[in-house]
Amino acid sequence: MTRLDELNQEMKLAMKAKDKEKLTTVRMLKSALQTEQINKGEALTEEDELTVLAREKKQRVESLNEFKAAGREDLITKLEREIEIVDHYLPAQLNEDEVRQIVQETISQTQASSMKDMGKVMGALMPKVKGKADGNLVSSVVKEELNK
Repeated sequence: MTRLDELNQEMKLAMKAKDKEKLTTVRMLKSALQTEQINKGEALTEEDELTVLAREKKQRVESLNEFKAAGREDLITKLEREIEIVDHYLPAQLNEDEVRQIVQETISQTQASSMKDMGKVMGALMPKVKGKADGNLVSSVVKEELNK
């Protein structure tokens, strides 16, 4: 079952349960996936779907941070719920220790030795953690490891 099929099922369930927040979020996710599929001109691969969902989550997290800084409590709760819903469709997130282990393996594979090699490390690393780890966390761990 593709994520679009899964989202269609979730949409029906949300309608029956009269869960407006979930319905709205699922519709946004479905729309984003369909738009990407139209732009690509062919069916999305699982990796493509993860990319779209990760992008949707990132947008919401960035908005959440801005709303927290502005003290908009009314919008914070709504966005936190949306992020929970988006997380449901993403693979389990790696914790910092797991990210660190993957970073160390990638550094040894790419034979990186300094911050000059960060681009090479990130290029090899991101496909391994796409949708499974926050890019900011990955970047900070790579910087720490390369500065040792």
